[in-house]
Amino acid sequence: MTENPAAQERERDEVAESIVAEGDAPQAATAEVEAPQPTEAAAEAETTSEAPAADAAPADEVVEEPAAEAADEPAAEAAAPSASPTPRPVPRPMPRPRPAAAPTPAAVAAEAPARVVPPADAAEAAHAATFGRVDEEGSVYVREASGERVVGQFPGATPDEALALYVRRYLDLLAKVVLFETRLTARDLAIKEIDQTLARLTEELAAPAAVGDLDGLRARMDGLRTLAAERRAAAEAERAAAREAAVAARTHIVEQAEKIASTDPERIQWRPAGEQLRLLLEQWKDAQRSGPRIDRPTEEALWKRFSHARTTFDRERRHFFAELESRNAGAKQAKEALVLEAEKLSTSTDWGHTAGAYRDLMTRWKAAGRASRADDDALWARFRAAQDAFFAARDAESAATDSEYQANLEVKEAILVEAERLVPVTDLASAKSTLRTLQDRWEAAGKVPRGDVQRVEGRMRAVETAVRDAEQAVWRRSNPETRARAEGAAAQLESAIAALEADLASAQAKGDKRKVEEAQAALDARRAWLEQVQRAAQDARG
Repeated sequence: MTENPAAQERERDEVAESIVAEGDAPQAATAEVEAPQPTEAAAEAETTSEAPAADAAPADEVVEEPAAEAADEPAAEAAAPSASPTPRPVPRPMPRPRPAAAPTPAAVAAEAPARVVPPADAAEAAHAATFGRVDEEGSVYVREASGERVVGQFPGATPDEALALYVRRYLDLLAKVVLFETRLTARDLAIKEIDQTLARLTEELAAPAAVGDLDGLRARMDGLRTLAAERRAAAEAERAAAREAAVAARTHIVEQAEKIASTDPERIQWRPAGEQLRLLLEQWKDAQRSGPRIDRPTEEALWKRFSHARTTFDRERRHFFAELESRNAGAKQAKEALVLEAEKLSTSTDWGHTAGAYRDLMTRWKAAGRASRADDDALWARFRAAQDAFFAARDAESAATDSEYQANLEVKEAILVEAERLVPVTDLASAKSTLRTLQDRWEAAGKVPRGDVQRVEGRMRAVETAVRDAEQAVWRRSNPETRARAEGAAAQLESAIAALEADLASAQAKGDKRKVEEAQAALDARRAWLEQVQRAAQDARG
């Protein structure tokens, strides 16, 4: 709980003036009333300044005799001649600001307005004051469960003024405890800061120079220790969960890198894979910079796996492209030789042989593999140019020749009209004689344009095939062996039919329906076969 610094300054002046008014000017002391500070660092400084000496009052309560007040000593003695001086503790210099000369009571009354105490502080202060007392010598006591304890001395002041200083120190400690209690609920409070504050407050509450419910304040601190332990446990759990998530994220990065590194070099796409590995490295660095910290052994093990995956990928990539460069060089050399052959053949006029040679060169080109894109494209352009030059020359000559063969085409088409009249063949001997005459005229007509060769030759072959098939059919019918086999089969069937007719008559006589049905079915089948054999034999006889 903080107070107005100006009010604190006025209070110090008021206390000093009251001491002067009582006639203690020669030994007047400037009792410093310290205002509570809102920060813990200032509280530590105040605690240090409150450390009591071995055989004297606390340092900030030692009565100090300022040199500037010595000049007012005769006047003070004249005002109170019967006053007998009382022994004072030996003064010690203090690093505290003090007035150069004590003001007169009239000046204090005129200049210092009444100090306003907040109601909440006033209530706390009144309650805290019930735990202390001041004896006749100005010693201040505090009551604890273990008994009374001297916390300091404020001679030359009223009991209320002496008690107020130590009450305010208790209020300062209370404010620190309340502030710590409030901050414990903040999720961003570090565990280290919690432990440091606990240690500091525990030390300050061990035997403080303060008056108030110190036992209750210590009990409140015990509750805060339990709350701090829970907060510490929760923070540790959150930290452990964050570390676990960080390890899982790093492990996922490593597994992705290992998956890329284990891909078959013949199937991997090196550029996208390299970009993905670089992205994974940036993710690793970002997790290392801004993510939760993980334990060093785990991080080193994961980094070793990640680094090994990247090294493996780089080694396989270099090896692949080295082999690719070697293959490209071999393919380039082989294709350069093919291009030279193709360029030599481009001026050949041996159309048939050279066309076959170009087909062979194309097969060898495909088997040579690929060179680098630039080399392959350049070599293919030369190969294709040589090939196009040859076929363009052949096509030009074929076009000239085709114009000469156009008349031969007209003659052969007329021959085809006569030949196709022979089909279907009704008179084999006449058809064969006419076809031989037409074939002689066909050969004498000469060549036809290249584009019509297959068409006209196909039509002539169809007529020849029809005549040949008709001749084969006649031969099959007149073949003596075929006729003999048909007649022998007919005799066997006639004998079987006679036997089945006898079986049928016997079964009918006995009235055996089953045997009658079987004999009748077998007899019908044999008669059908006999009819077919007799027809075949008739065809063979002509």
